[in-house]
Amino acid sequence: MTTFSFRIQRLQKHLVCVLALPFLGCLAAHASDAPFRPPAVPLVAHSPYFSIWSENDKLTDGTTRHWTTAEQPLESLIRIDGKAYRLMGVEPGGVPAFPQVSVRVTPTSSIYDFDDTHVHVTLIFTSPLLPEDLDVLARPVTYLTWIVGSVDQQAHNIQLYASASAGICVDDGRKTVTWSRETDGLLTALKAGNADQTLFDPRGDGTRINWGYLYAAAPASEARGCIAANGALLDSFVKTGALPTSDAAPGATFNEKPAALAFAFDLGSVNTTALRHLLLGYDETYEVQYGGQNLLPYWKREGATASEMLQAAEKDYDDLGSRCHKFDNALMADLTMAGGAKYAQICALAYRECLAANGLAADANKQPMLFTKENTSNGDIATVDVIYPQAPIFLLLSPTLAKASIAPVMVYAASNRWKFPNAPHDLGTYPVATASGDASEAMPVEESGNLLILCDAIVHADGGTDFLTPWWAQLTQWASFLEKYGLDPGDQLCTDDFMGGFAHNANLSVKAILALAAYGDMCGQRGDAAGAKKYGDMARVDAQHWTKVARDGDHYRLAFDKPGWSQKYNLVWDKILGLDIFPPEVARTEIASYMPHLQKYGLPLDARTEDPKNPDHHAMVKSDWSTWTATLAENPADFDRIESPFYDYLNATTARNPVADLYRAESLAEGPMHARPVVGGFFIKMLADPALWKKWAGADPGNPGPWAPMPPLPTYTYFFPAPGQPLTWRYTRFTPAANWASPGFDDSKWEQGPNRSWEKEKAPKPDLTVPPEYKNVVKEAWMRATVKLPATLPANFELMLNGHYGNEVFLNGVRVADAPYGDSPMPAILHPDAQAQIKPGSTLVIAAHIHDGLGHSWVNVGLAGSDAP
Repeated sequence: MTTFSFRIQRLQKHLVCVLALPFLGCLAAHASDAPFRPPAVPLVAHSPYFSIWSENDKLTDGTTRHWTTAEQPLESLIRIDGKAYRLMGVEPGGVPAFPQVSVRVTPTSSIYDFDDTHVHVTLIFTSPLLPEDLDVLARPVTYLTWIVGSVDQQAHNIQLYASASAGICVDDGRKTVTWSRETDGLLTALKAGNADQTLFDPRGDGTRINWGYLYAAAPASEARGCIAANGALLDSFVKTGALPTSDAAPGATFNEKPAALAFAFDLGSVNTTALRHLLLGYDETYEVQYGGQNLLPYWKREGATASEMLQAAEKDYDDLGSRCHKFDNALMADLTMAGGAKYAQICALAYRECLAANGLAADANKQPMLFTKENTSNGDIATVDVIYPQAPIFLLLSPTLAKASIAPVMVYAASNRWKFPNAPHDLGTYPVATASGDASEAMPVEESGNLLILCDAIVHADGGTDFLTPWWAQLTQWASFLEKYGLDPGDQLCTDDFMGGFAHNANLSVKAILALAAYGDMCGQRGDAAGAKKYGDMARVDAQHWTKVARDGDHYRLAFDKPGWSQKYNLVWDKILGLDIFPPEVARTEIASYMPHLQKYGLPLDARTEDPKNPDHHAMVKSDWSTWTATLAENPADFDRIESPFYDYLNATTARNPVADLYRAESLAEGPMHARPVVGGFFIKMLADPALWKKWAGADPGNPGPWAPMPPLPTYTYFFPAPGQPLTWRYTRFTPAANWASPGFDDSKWEQGPNRSWEKEKAPKPDLTVPPEYKNVVKEAWMRATVKLPATLPANFELMLNGHYGNEVFLNGVRVADAPYGDSPMPAILHPDAQAQIKPGSTLVIAAHIHDGLGHSWVNVGLAGSDAP
């Protein structure tokens, strides 16, 4: 027995006798597991805005970070017999790190062990994301637990320190942070927030939060809290083992005076074991905006306050520790049985990452709505071809959340806002689901097929079809669309849009065929035998045609009209849903044909990534699709041959990010798409075992619905600029002075040009003269327009914006919001200072900073009267 294992067992005996701690199983299992080095370790995992990771082998090797890689420091120190050591973080620089001996990641917890032969410390981060208890899962609280034990049979005087940076509640260091303290029952709670609460701004991909409030809380009887400059807190604890006696005055700009919410725990003399814990929480105030409505986080749907949330979390601490341990052990055992130990570890690492890439809100009927965010992509919200690969985790563990994930899209598609015969692609840019009827990034066959398959999979997960009734007309319409256009798709994008679009996509055709079969299956479940036969027969005839035109020797083609192989990952639903549409030989042939293409770190997506003549040749692996492909295998050895290289990649990559779903098979330094909800797709292997699927899905007690309808899209009457009188913009392609957006700035030497007028509800783009040599080269531009507002404004008016992703718009130098992304004009979210600039009869300077160049991008501004209530 190793010395480390002996110490674990010794601590375990003490804890059984002294604390009866529910986390003991984590310690016992940890001692025997083979080492696995995660590329990044989830510490706090609740939403796209409350998602903090360690991207180092040891917790003391670097600063903890948001998934965007921005620093969001969490720090912990231990003081043993008067000497301080670091447990987490790099500060203070002169304090040595306490020796870390291991790290382990389970679905709900990350467990670090430290040992110096005298004292052993276990630090556990637990986000109790229990799928059978939506109220607990929705609660944005992570527990930090310290278990400290003497292993040399001597008593040691011990103090603990923990802090969370106030920078967690602002998007950048120029923001001013304010703070306070509260008494929540038996807790002391420290609170910090942006002094300027800019709700839902900024939106987009690599952004963090500027609104809501960060909380750190601990039992008042066990800890003392303080809010102050980070350096002062650390210095005080290192020297005295305690914190300053009073909080600092709030209101410092974060970069000027970094502040932290800190607690110190005095454990006194420890000769056996002792335990302390801390709660980290975040109240986002509102979760998302959906069709113009601000939706509350799901945990607030009945009016709960942050104080009540923290008190409930504290009350549940012991019980949730036990429940998380039981859930982790049971899930890991079944994952191992289904796909092996490596597969189980991949899923454990992906579990919290998937959930933290979603926001869980409540609609007007207090029903759950789960909104995906396209992290490290374009920041879209509720993207159907992200919901589709994410779905297996919820189909397995929470049919309620599977329904909640499609509900925002289905409610939108059933409203008067969506007027197309195919399914939508997305609802806007996170956290604003504008649901404006825009189809600028259409994937008509892809998204229609996705939703039909997912709805049928949900029926299989919970055995009921009632939830389909409000949307049956849409599902029928999409089946008709695929009947016409799905078998041989035209030139269009699919979910693998990063590879570009093309016509006659064989894998996309598989999806359409199986979607028709899924629709027929739903018809049968609803008692429509004729519909079931019609669409089942249609799908089988289409599949027979597919096998003839796609066959190319030992594989099936990437496209019907060109050679080249591709992963046919969509075939997996034929197996999982028991549709029996394609002959089994198709999957067998495909699996055999993939083996020569396997590389050290995975199976490339398709032949395009292998072409040495292609200047973008990278041999790209899409890890979620590879797992779906591996699930087609009929024996464990073939599954493992495809899946294990991904485990090896995670264990060795130098890209220290959350789990990647796109990376280069030949380069350990590449992982461009990570921290995305699609890693929930790794759980698909469990769906291939009907007994396991039934076991886990059957534990979900929920039956949500009905969801509230979406309010009609308002009608806007543009009154400024007046029809036929377009704005004249001044613009430059060269970086101007810092005050370029202010009213007094001299833009007379800038170029100028008009935009098209707002006569119709379409996107009038600036009609600016751009020399050909600048097109596709210029990366940004600055624009200004000075206008005289009408003497009267309607009582209900909106500032309408549209343009390219990432634009910034200012009124008299006051920023309003990022210009909404897309071809359709949308109402801006006006902050109070910006709203105050719009005065009847006043002169208004509109300024915009646009990105990616005038050859590609635009921004436009107008005022419109609205008939919205």
